[in-house]
Amino acid sequence: MNIYLLGYMGSGKTTVGKKLSRAMGYDFVDLDQQIESKIGQSIADFFSEKGEDGFRKIEREELQKT
Repeated sequence: MNIYLLGYMGSGKTTVGKKLSRAMGYDFVDLDQQIESKIGQSIADFFSEKGEDGFRKIEREELQKT
C-alpha cells in the first residue's frame, strides 16, 4: 500500500510523512528530492528553464515510479 501526501509548500508534508512512515514501518520518498536527483539541479532552476509544463511532466513520470 502506498500513501501519498499532497499539499502546498511548507504545509508539513515531509514532516508528517517521515513520522507516518516510521510509525507504519514504510519507506519514505520525498518526490522533490527524487526529481532533483534525476534532473541534477534544483526544482526552482529547472522550473525557470523548462516552465511549469516541463516540471509537471517530470513530476508525473517520477510519481509513477513510486
